Amino acid sequence: MLIPLVVAFAFFLEQLDATIITTAIPDMARSLDTTALRLNLALTAYMVTVAVFIPLSGWLADRFGMRRIFVAAIAVFTLGSVLCGLAWNLQTLVVARVVQGFGGAMMIPVGRLILLRSFPRSELARAMTYVALPAILGPTIGPLLGGLFTSTIGWRWIFYVNVPFGAAGIAFAWANVREVPVGPLGRFDLAGFAMCAAIAALAEIGMEALGHRLVPIWVAVALFASCGAMLAVYAGHAARQVAPVLDLALLRVRSFRVALLIGGVSRIGINAIPFMLPLLLQVGFGLSPLRSGSITFVSALGALFVRSSSVWLLRSLGFDRVLTGNTVLAAIAIAGFALVGESTPEWLLLGCVFGFGVLRNVQFNMIQTLTYADIPRPALSRATSLGGVLQQLSMSFGVSVSATLLALVAGEGGGISVADFHLVFLMLAGLTALAVPGFMTLTPQDGAAVSNHVRRSAV
Repeated sequence: MLIPLVVAFAFFLEQLDATIITTAIPDMARSLDTTALRLNLALTAYMVTVAVFIPLSGWLADRFGMRRIFVAAIAVFTLGSVLCGLAWNLQTLVVARVVQGFGGAMMIPVGRLILLRSFPRSELARAMTYVALPAILGPTIGPLLGGLFTSTIGWRWIFYVNVPFGAAGIAFAWANVREVPVGPLGRFDLAGFAMCAAIAALAEIGMEALGHRLVPIWVAVALFASCGAMLAVYAGHAARQVAPVLDLALLRVRSFRVALLIGGVSRIGINAIPFMLPLLLQVGFGLSPLRSGSITFVSALGALFVRSSSVWLLRSLGFDRVLTGNTVLAAIAIAGFALVGESTPEWLLLGCVFGFGVLRNVQFNMIQTLTYADIPRPALSRATSLGGVLQQLSMSFGVSVSATLLALVAGEGGGISVADFHLVFLMLAGLTALAVPGFMTLTPQDGAAVSNHVRRSAV
């Protein structure tokens, strides 16, 4: 139990930070003299930084030891939190979020690697569940703390609150994490790392430029085309390397490929909701940060409600049925937010948020577990690097895509109406539904060693 609890500290910090900020975005924007949509840069700067530096995490963990890197990552993340609280404008906040993201890039994947190397496959699903139980406290209390701090002592305390948790995580990890011997370590693929960083940066810059009309549309298209060209160049580079920074050959494993690529499509749509919902409640309906936080935190309660049944669900249905069916339901739930208005009864709104929290948690828990279910143990370090990058980019794109769509739908007038939010929710629902055909390519055998699911043959 100690290893999952250690890793849960990292997940707790990351989840608390992600959910506590969303409630405070409108107030932060006013304080920093910017707009709520522009403030998505603070969210995406963190996520892109994590995506860029994740490939370095596995190599550093093998080179210097999991415990040292894990502890150092928590320390850097905590320092970044303090710098965020001291920010005086959008630019300094973005820089501080980059520092925080560098810590997160080491903290989350190395924590996941600790878990993967500490448990046999037959116990992996249960271990993942134990890890998520303490970590679920982060998103549960995050919106409430964000609303409470913003309404009383100020939004800066949403970052300072990470300090005591970070200190506890450092002490707990240093006392309990033990090193696991690894094989010979090759040279770090520096050229591949530079290409991957350029790919992530070009994609994010293109998205921000398109959404905020910073440049003519042809320039944004050129950025996306450059991103695609760089990806093709990297694919050729990786094929020639003995140890590429991101091993694309692992995508030949079907469960790994579907979980990352198809799961990434669903993640983009689903991850947009924690960003969009507080904006709808505060900008669209005019609710206070505390009231908004008290509504959105119900999503985390939904996640807590379903957590104990995840293992049973997997054993009964298998990854293929659970992910296909849950994706359909998640798309319907997202579309349901397009029907929410100021006159919607609060009990119905809370029910929608709770239901979405259940579906979101099932989706992410299943994708996370399936990702590494069939990866050979010697390849786990490389798999966590590639998996972490693609998962983090999907989270970043969830915020960026929703902000871009909202800016395009609202137009140049500056005001955002409730109808604009509703249209974007429908678009996000359609995006999530695009993952359904991909999940249908899974078979009962995919991830069976982890799910322990046995499908009876039809007679």
